[in-house]
This record gives sequence, C-alpha cells and structure tokens, in this order.
Amino acid sequence: MPSGPTGHGFTHLDEHGAARMVDVTPKESTKRVGIARARVVMSSGTAAAIQQGVVGKGDVLAVARVAGIQGAKRTSELIPLCHPIMIGSAEVNFEIGESWVDVEARVETVGPTGVEMEALTACSVAALTIYDMCKARDRGMTVESLGLWHKSGGRSGDWQRQT
Repeated sequence: MPSGPTGHGFTHLDEHGAARMVDVTPKESTKRVGIARARVVMSSGTAAAIQQGVVGKGDVLAVARVAGIQGAKRTSELIPLCHPIMIGSAEVNFEIGESWVDVEARVETVGPTGVEMEALTACSVAALTIYDMCKARDRGMTVESLGLWHKSGGRSGDWQRQT
C-alpha cells in the first residue's frame, strides 16, 4: 500500500491525521475500468417472480439497472473522499439463479483516478433496489459477497480477483 504523508499507509490523511481528498492533479490520465459483483440471495419463489416479470412493483431488473447506473454517477456524493469522476460508461447486468440474482457493474473512464468505488456503488445500489422492489414478497433476502473483481489502468496497473 502506498504510504501517505505520515508514513502510515493511508493517503486520505494529511500530516496531522486529518481527512483530506487525495491530490490527483499530478497523475496521468489513463483508461480505467472497475468491475464489481454482488449476490442477492432470496427464496426460489422470489427469483422465479423476478425471472417471470410478475413482481408487483414492476420490472425489477430494469429499475435496478437504472438505479445502479445512477449510483455510479453519484458516488462522490455518497462516499466523502471520492473524487467526482466523468464516467465514460457504466453498465449493470444480472444473472438469475434458482434462489439468487448476481449483479455485476462495470464502469469506465479516462482520467487520473480509478472507478473502483463507482463500480462498487453501482453494484450495491442495484442490489439494494432488488431488495426494495421485492421486500414485500421476501423480507429475508440478503445482499452478499459485494467486492471488486477487476480494475485496470493507473499507476498500480491491472488487478483481477482470483476465484
């Protein structure tokens, strides 16, 4: 982990230990990609209702997709020390299983800082939207395994989660 001004490894703290936004102005703009995934675990009946499009609130995955994209765009408003980023693209996709929905968010930009937090936020907002739209049917749903799966670009280069 790169060391911050105080040598403790946290770049979001200044020399006095106060929170700060990292200065990215000297960093080179490169293409950056972040991919995050999460799983929403639910009853098999809820998964089937989503698959068949019969959830009373409407098309769950269409709404969750738009919510996730909106979440990516608003990450800097939610996470205090994230930089506002001009997002080049954001997509949210789903895979429905017998008793789960997998969510994957992919965010891209060209800039001096990465989009890992935007991908994670998109993924979590999409997953929470699935919960919100289905909670009347299945309050026992859980959002699990939220994590970064891939990042590329920038000084630290590429990273891929080993499965």
